[in-house]
Amino acid sequence: MRILAIEGALGRCSAAMLADGALVAAAHAEAPRGQPSMLPPMARDVLERAGGAPDIVVVGIGPGGFTGLRAAIALAEGIAHGAGRPLFGITTGEALLAALPDGLRAGRAVWTAIDNKRGRVVLEVFAPHHTIPAPPLVATLEALPAPDGGVLVLGDAAAAVVAALHARGEAAEARPGLPDAADVARLAAQRLQAGLALRAATPLYVEPPAVTAARPVPA
Repeated sequence: MRILAIEGALGRCSAAMLADGALVAAAHAEAPRGQPSMLPPMARDVLERAGGAPDIVVVGIGPGGFTGLRAAIALAEGIAHGAGRPLFGITTGEALLAALPDGLRAGRAVWTAIDNKRGRVVLEVFAPHHTIPAPPLVATLEALPAPDGGVLVLGDAAAAVVAALHARGEAAEARPGLPDAADVARLAAQRLQAGLALRAATPLYVEPPAVTAARPVPA
């Protein structure tokens, strides 16, 4: 089984090919912006180095930035359609949790916290021992939900969320990070091997994209 994964939800562009469980080609670059221009050549490079078409295509579906999600999903759709292969999605939180080293979770709940750049964070909440999150929720740092016991917080807003929880006397540990296509591919492979269904590649937009009103041109 050859799995091509593409990820562009946050400040990293990445692509990876997994073949029978082994990573055969991967590329990534830190990219707060520029996913539409960076992802296509990155995916092409990975496909060329992997030496063959994928059996399935998997893409990160968010939560994340509107532009990055749109670019990654459109590219994945094009590759899957051109190769006549199925397309599936993995959420940002699922990818971050999949990258967590064995034993670090230690039975705790996990939150993945994404900075929405508008003074709020987007949370995916994983109950202890669960790998499927509750639907995403949006909160300010002042109005975070109360964790049930200690919580491990992942994502680009992990440090800010943990600082806010500590200020309330809550037990929490931060492990900041960004999702990567290699983890998206590995998680898809694990779920397919276990006979579990994968998500549709539908963007998980929690809030509408920010729109800046045009300023009038001075006369």
